[in-house]
Amino acid sequence: MRHPPRSALLLVAGAVALVGSVVVPVVTASGATPACTVEYAVTSQWDAGFQGGVKITNNMAALSSWRLTFDFAGGQKVTQGWNAKWSQSGTTVTAANESYNGSLGSGASVSAGFLASWSGSNAVPTSFKLNGTTCNAEAEPSPSPSDPPTTGAAPKLHVSGNKLVDADGKTRRLLGVNRSGGEFMCVQGYGIFDGPVDDAAVKAIADWKANTVRIPLNEECWLGLSNIKPEYGGANYIAAVKDLVARVEAHGMTPVVELHWTYGQYTGNSAGCSDVHATCQKPMPDAQYTPSFWASVASAFKDDAAVAFDLFNEPYPDRATSTTTQAWQCWRDGGTCPGITYEVAGMQDLVDAVRGTGAKNLILAGGLAYANDLSQWLTYKPTDPTGNLVAAYHVYNFNTCASETCWNSTLAPVAAQVPLVAGEIGENTCSHSFVDTVMKWFDDRGLSYLGWTWNTWDCSSGPSLISNYDGTPTSFGIGLRDHLRALNG
Repeated sequence: MRHPPRSALLLVAGAVALVGSVVVPVVTASGATPACTVEYAVTSQWDAGFQGGVKITNNMAALSSWRLTFDFAGGQKVTQGWNAKWSQSGTTVTAANESYNGSLGSGASVSAGFLASWSGSNAVPTSFKLNGTTCNAEAEPSPSPSDPPTTGAAPKLHVSGNKLVDADGKTRRLLGVNRSGGEFMCVQGYGIFDGPVDDAAVKAIADWKANTVRIPLNEECWLGLSNIKPEYGGANYIAAVKDLVARVEAHGMTPVVELHWTYGQYTGNSAGCSDVHATCQKPMPDAQYTPSFWASVASAFKDDAAVAFDLFNEPYPDRATSTTTQAWQCWRDGGTCPGITYEVAGMQDLVDAVRGTGAKNLILAGGLAYANDLSQWLTYKPTDPTGNLVAAYHVYNFNTCASETCWNSTLAPVAAQVPLVAGEIGENTCSHSFVDTVMKWFDDRGLSYLGWTWNTWDCSSGPSLISNYDGTPTSFGIGLRDHLRALNG
């Protein structure tokens, strides 16, 4: 899915002279020494706005980068800030370190300030988290892949005929949501994820009775290339993705890690951007970095059979090449593709990169036309020595193949031979009549689907399933939520 403009604000540094001196009591820790403390203060307030600040003290092991999150309860909106990268999505405020103050040793403190608007009330935030750890409370460890919150266990899946089955041979369907953010925040310099991904945020997804979360990624951020801010790339990015995967699994859900944005300059038909960097959807993955990306991702998760790999979000070499045959050959074999100026990594290259690590995890491969065309998927199916290859399909109300007639003619033959997952379903109507039709067709055939997307965007341009990360659905999202609850409640 193409992305709407970001709603969160990138805020500038610098203080502004203010009038007044209204002070709100500071939130402080009490009792046993907490893992971190946050002192929050309103230092000045006027009719429509106020100046505030936070002092963060780290009592854990030394941090090389930090990220504070908290929620406003009174409709306040951050407008600018200093000494941190401030942003806001819905009610959730994030302050991430600047390049000059990322190191925060044990016992060390850092302060940052901001300006914000308010109306009605200016309630003090009641909960703060530093790198996912709750502050102003008894010490608790940060969630990590080796020590996730224990509330469930994600199934270890493999292919059996045209079905997905778990370790006990029970048939499983992937039914859930996409959690967008990891593909664009880092390359745009805003952070790693768009909105909270702590345990409470992941539990909200599980509360919809979802059993799968698809996590879009950016190859430049994972590989830590030089154009990515260090705090959002390389080891920091990988650790954040591993943390989210662990939380998803801890709630019994299947994580699908997916490559969304990639390197390579493309300015041809339907180009999303002219940038050589991974700042938009490209027609195909690049041979320079994508095989290395998948070799690294597969190495990170090859010992965890609960994790699935989605090779490339929405291929569209058909928009660049002159014939359908050329497009499908490019899709499978890569190399020098007509109309694409960079060297392409084909789906076979990426399957080989994953399997070359010894990883046997499920692999999903989407077809042409932004994964909306599977008409020749079986003909050009990559070779997978493990037999764990799944066909991926995306459908929105504005796609070409968006009717039962097309699904019967092009999807049904594929689903008869291999598992079929609709990795993205959605509509731009702010309603759910189209996805209701999609879900019924897939339900009738025991197939899988994931709604786009668990983000608080405008449902007509996103589209988004929620208006708040506590799981409050939009008028579009309520269709998926109620359906999942009816299936799995």
